Amino acid sequence: MIKRIKFNTLFVGMLFMFSQTSMANTATEQKITKHINDNLTQSQALLEKTVNINSGTMNFDGVKKVGAIYQAEFDAMGFDTQWVDGSEFNRAGHLVASYGNSGPKILMIGHLDTVFAKDDAFQHYSVVDDTHIAGPGITDMKGGDVIIIAALQALKALDLLDKISIKVVMTGDEESSGRPLSLSKKALVDAAIWADIALGFEDADGDIKTAVVARRGSIGWQLDVAGKPAHSSQIFTDNVGYGAIFETARILNSFREQLAGVGNITFNPGLIAGGTEVEVQPENSIVQGFGKTNVVAKEVTVKGGIRTLTADELVKAKKVMQEVASNNLAHTSATLTFADGYPPMAPTDQNYALLKMYSDVSESLGYGPVAPVNPRNAGAADISFAADHVDMAIDGLGLMGDGGHTKDEVADMSTFAQNMHKAAILLYRLGEAKAL
Repeated sequence: MIKRIKFNTLFVGMLFMFSQTSMANTATEQKITKHINDNLTQSQALLEKTVNINSGTMNFDGVKKVGAIYQAEFDAMGFDTQWVDGSEFNRAGHLVASYGNSGPKILMIGHLDTVFAKDDAFQHYSVVDDTHIAGPGITDMKGGDVIIIAALQALKALDLLDKISIKVVMTGDEESSGRPLSLSKKALVDAAIWADIALGFEDADGDIKTAVVARRGSIGWQLDVAGKPAHSSQIFTDNVGYGAIFETARILNSFREQLAGVGNITFNPGLIAGGTEVEVQPENSIVQGFGKTNVVAKEVTVKGGIRTLTADELVKAKKVMQEVASNNLAHTSATLTFADGYPPMAPTDQNYALLKMYSDVSESLGYGPVAPVNPRNAGAADISFAADHVDMAIDGLGLMGDGGHTKDEVADMSTFAQNMHKAAILLYRLGEAKAL
């Protein structure tokens, strides 16, 4: 809290200095963009090389191979690098790279893993046309990882990196978090506690004209409902009641009636099984049910997710859902449990101000303004674990495209150099403004 108060007292002045700096360093910024452009072929080769390595979250060898390639790039720039072993949380691990001890402390966030398993048919980098390239994880988010590296390489080559302190965290489990979260997210949270500013390089909604100042959190929930088994001819009687399936239907419909359209809350029952017996295999996300049409259902299990923009929304949603689940029909009972997950990244004035700085950079480069993403159009991401620990945070600064998490994932390569330019110059201006 002390760090946040101190930084916020400089906040308005920093915005003013940022605008003055942006007018005074055109020649230097042109050198930054030229360096990036001159090395664009090498950046694209790095992207191709790593996209062609399968790094599905549970393919630990693949995640480590991608991490080692990026680690070598940071080592070549003189960063202190570390591989954080993930065995304690059943994942490959994370790459952490650090540089500098002066100026604003900036955390840059990427991830090494993709949603595509080792045996998935979608495995290779493939040129679609002059401006589009397909590949597993090309936008989510190996393109963003390469943008981080290229931006830092430009500043380092031009001796412009020493006015800022950088910590890069590229996680190996963004697409499927290891458990417990206290261990799997520790490297990221520790870096955020150290930092003043966090920049995330996901692709957000795929539109280069937007960036993220807020992300909805995402957690899982499970509903287990019990009824009184009996011959179906006795359903609705005082002795038997309504059974587990009717009670489940009541609960889910009440969730919909009371929460649909409330703020930025959404919830989704994504998996359900019921009958005389229900078997749950959490490690495989499988729920199986056995029953007969002439037997009143004894059990139902529902697994779902809930997304909220703020902590208050999450508290409200949990309260409503628990109240609904506890007001049971005759001869039924229900237990509703919530899992750990991604916390909300709430919108703040500071986040909007950081976006304004980024937008100013974009406009000065001739790329036009950058507006905030509608939180409904961007999923959860690792920056949510950092946002509450830093003074300012934005995300969505990576390689843009379409079809993320599907076999139609395609990058718009016209955004590749543009977002390298914007990231590098934002870092440069932050260092210059803080130095004034």
